[in-house]
Amino acid sequence: MKPEELRETVVSKEKIFEGRILDVQKWTVSLPGGNEAFREVVLHRGASAVVPVDEDKNVYLVTQYRAPIGDLLTEIPAGKLDYAGEDRLQAAKRELREETGFTADKWTHLTDLYTTPGFSSEMISVYLAQGLKNGETEFDDDEFIDVKKLPLAEAVRMARSGEIRDGKTVAGLLLADHIVNGD
Repeated sequence: MKPEELRETVVSKEKIFEGRILDVQKWTVSLPGGNEAFREVVLHRGASAVVPVDEDKNVYLVTQYRAPIGDLLTEIPAGKLDYAGEDRLQAAKRELREETGFTADKWTHLTDLYTTPGFSSEMISVYLAQGLKNGETEFDDDEFIDVKKLPLAEAVRMARSGEIRDGKTVAGLLLADHIVNGD
């Protein structure tokens, strides 16, 4: 099939839930063959994430409890955009400072990725931060985070082995490793 033959057309949208972080809607769509179907859609304003790597090729990751999966995850520092249209690089800089205390001299955009496009509009912009400078963390009131420093090569190994299971973190570590080590 040609790409235009795969597209669905939104017929109607019904608001199910409006929240602080996300909204949930039920969409009726017209399928390529002419039938209609329903889509449950989570609308999210997006987020930014950072792979902070120091001059010795150490990466700084955060471990925190994630209630929806009932477990601790080790991740790159990240956070939601504070408002629709917020500059994604500025959000990444804020999250790096808040979660690790670091600021950075050099920023490289690694990718923009959709987290779960089967039901969510969330897109995360991922950056590599280098030239790190120490500072003070500023955790949100509901954040309890443990910052871990480990060699980038070890973090990449953990991502490849499945020890790190967060999608943005796996993608960010592999892309950052390619830039830092030129693989």
